[in-house]
Amino acid sequence: MVIVMQSNASEAQIEGVIHALEKHGYEAHRSDGKASTVIGAVGVGIDYDHRHLTLLPGVRSVKRISEPFKLASRGFHPDNSVYTIGNVTIGGPEVIMMAGPCAVESREQVDVIAEHVAKAGAKVIRGGAFKPRTSPYSFQGLGEEGLRYLRDAADRNGLIVVSEVMDRTQIPLLCEYSDILQIGARNMQNFTFLKELGKAEKPILLKRGIAATLEELLMSAEYIMSSGNQQVMLCLRGIRTFGTHTRNTLDIAAIPVLHSITHLPVIVDPSHAVGIRDKIPPVARAAVAAGCDGLLIEVHHNPEDALCDGPQALYPETLVKLMGEVRAIATAVGRHFD
Repeated sequence: MVIVMQSNASEAQIEGVIHALEKHGYEAHRSDGKASTVIGAVGVGIDYDHRHLTLLPGVRSVKRISEPFKLASRGFHPDNSVYTIGNVTIGGPEVIMMAGPCAVESREQVDVIAEHVAKAGAKVIRGGAFKPRTSPYSFQGLGEEGLRYLRDAADRNGLIVVSEVMDRTQIPLLCEYSDILQIGARNMQNFTFLKELGKAEKPILLKRGIAATLEELLMSAEYIMSSGNQQVMLCLRGIRTFGTHTRNTLDIAAIPVLHSITHLPVIVDPSHAVGIRDKIPPVARAAVAAGCDGLLIEVHHNPEDALCDGPQALYPETLVKLMGEVRAIATAVGRHFD
């Protein structure tokens, strides 16, 4: 349930409500909004009459939430969540470009790509140092060495880093080098792992599983948030359907649907959604028009020789052209792309 405090509620009154919730077995999660403080109650209070809450000083209203995801819902947090990470703000009016290689292959490779994406206007560099691959014989990434290359290249070009963490043992290492921890589609419902990520002090980019519903995606976000980490971003990277003309199918309607039910930023990865280089720009343009908060796009200066997913990596000059196109679209829908 959600308790909305009066706009002039004192700190003592807010703490009084939190104490009452915890006394009866709830976890209380406080959100201080522009107009008032909202307290989300998670759990089941045995034999507790919720009308008692309405009688507490400073309480304006008490609402039951029907959605199983409490902390991720707009009922708990009516305003959009906005995260400032270094010099980058995600979830606000600006649409953020995250771009880079699928995998870090060498220092020279990531240095060249980082310079290209920074010049194009990207704020975040993506790159995998640990790669979950379907075949055990495929390139698995450079590990910590790759993370060092990525961090160094990002720092030289004024970028922040997003990179995938594959299991709980890698969390400390990724926290050392990466500004945002990416959770791949395969791990979206690894609930033990998600709980551990809830203890991390880094923003989380959570990718939708290939056959996951939006509710399942939000429940996975809830696992992270209920464990303490409120900085979660949702990433749409395509789902598996009966279509065969593209690698996956991007659920474009999920963008406005998610914005209507959750306050979490929505990022779109058209590279994995489509998997075909010349189809990625139009899908990226559509995602911005539909209201996404950012794009996650693969870029490689020599994709024909890439060790991972070369056919879906854009050339740097294509990224530059796409940036100009999405700037115009963002302006048309009341956003901006710096």
